[in-house]
Amino acid sequence: MSPPLEFEMRRRTLLVGTVATAVTAGMARSARARTGAAGAAAAAVPAGPVQSTVNVTVNGEARALTLDNRTTLLDALREHMHLTGAKKGCDHGQCGACTVMVNGERVNACLSLAVMHEGDDVTTIEGIGTPENLDPMQAAFVEHDGYQCGYCTPGQVTSARAVIEEIKAGIPSHVTGDLTAAITLTDAEIRERMSGNICRCGAYAKILAAITQVAEDEA
Repeated sequence: MSPPLEFEMRRRTLLVGTVATAVTAGMARSARARTGAAGAAAAAVPAGPVQSTVNVTVNGEARALTLDNRTTLLDALREHMHLTGAKKGCDHGQCGACTVMVNGERVNACLSLAVMHEGDDVTTIEGIGTPENLDPMQAAFVEHDGYQCGYCTPGQVTSARAVIEEIKAGIPSHVTGDLTAAITLTDAEIRERMSGNICRCGAYAKILAAITQVAEDEA
């Protein structure tokens, strides 16, 4: 059996411990006081409006919507304008199912707040074509079976049309070899530019064929 430990409290040890405890307690009180002052200052600042009115043109029609400032463009289109063509897939800007055109450029509507688009011109799949009057890209998707479940197809069609226009405008991609020459519409260019649109059914080869056909017809 081990002998009992002998512990002797010295006066210096007691004083050092007491001072350390007092300093720690004082620092904690100071931190609480600073936090309380900051909280009071924040509470004194009046909060901004939680809603805003947004004026936007959607598929050629002027719309005025009063929305929560946190509403995304995608939710504004789907929940407030009942334009459900643009789909909510990943809701993180990774799948492209929500692609729409804003002032002639494609954007992921799930990553963009509606209040950011005051005065903008937005085009959704509903404004591109109808079952009775298909856009050439929509018709090409049908001809080449460029879809299966169809969930991503609105975003695919919207992006596909934008890809052709981007190449015509001379906007390079990561696979463009010569930035000083006219961009050639190749399979690699199309694949790279469409890489932000995911097809979980795997219809990529047929989507590529549809885009190539439309580009060749327009050329």
